Amino acid sequence: MSLTVWTNRTLQPGPRALLLEGLAAAGCRLVQSAISSRSGLAKSEPDPALAGADLACGQPDPGEVMKNPRLKWVALLTAGYTHYDRDDFRAAMKQRDTIMTNMSSVFSNPCAEHLLAQMLAFTRELPKYIFNQAGPRAWNHLEGRDSIELLTGKTVVLLGYGAIGKRLAELLAPFRCRVIAVRRTPRGDEGVETVTGTELPRVLALADHVVNLLPDSPATRQFCNAARFAQMKHGACFYNISRGTIVQQDDLLAALQTGQVGAAYLDTLEPEPLPPAHPLWTTPNCHITPHVGGGHKEQDENIVRHFLGNLGRFQRGEALVDRII
Repeated sequence: MSLTVWTNRTLQPGPRALLLEGLAAAGCRLVQSAISSRSGLAKSEPDPALAGADLACGQPDPGEVMKNPRLKWVALLTAGYTHYDRDDFRAAMKQRDTIMTNMSSVFSNPCAEHLLAQMLAFTRELPKYIFNQAGPRAWNHLEGRDSIELLTGKTVVLLGYGAIGKRLAELLAPFRCRVIAVRRTPRGDEGVETVTGTELPRVLALADHVVNLLPDSPATRQFCNAARFAQMKHGACFYNISRGTIVQQDDLLAALQTGQVGAAYLDTLEPEPLPPAHPLWTTPNCHITPHVGGGHKEQDENIVRHFLGNLGRFQRGEALVDRII
């Protein structure tokens, strides 16, 4: 099946060569948008070249996709799909049987590993010792041995339970943590204790670690606010690897300053980049990484292999991995 594949994602040389080789073997040609970016977070821009494509691979403009009846499949190269999660967009795709997939299975493991690293860093107080080595270099032997905690046996509450949550639960299994997932509609096959939002106050009061994994939507924006931080166990740690819009950052700052939230790890913020003068940067118990949770050296190669695997399935008429529409 000869297909024209449009992309607005700029890949590193090795993965790009892998993509071109795979497309050639599949009898497809690539059209590179003149408006391309290395970042999956770049704003989608209309591109006239999309009109001649059978497949869109990257982050196409939602309006352009809706106007293009030729498109058979939109392969997003990110896990998030907020800009496309609209009733009118879904209706248009379903009306003409256009498929949409994302990259959840590519980014779930690095995000989960990133979260696990932060949990261990907090419980073992690693940031304190990093700062100490860069500063006073005090030998706080007895103080440290009396204050460091274990991750083993702690209670972890996951707000949302998709691919990242499932992988994080797997990584936490050796630590014998009590993992509680909060879902709008539990399915019964989660493999961990699962509750609905009506039980959120109860489980937040139990949690040693609270992880925000909710997707961005009108219903979830500023979901993590003063009321929710007040419901958390005093001194619990909070993590956001989803989207910055879901956290009311002024409320989080206040909760950190009072100690109600003992520490926070934030990989996603609002806005991005976070201005250098923002007080979260200098809050001692707040640790920020610049939206790198899903990143890793093999990212582009894994994206290409995921896309090419799905391309083969698409040409054979098989079900696609990570299908969202």
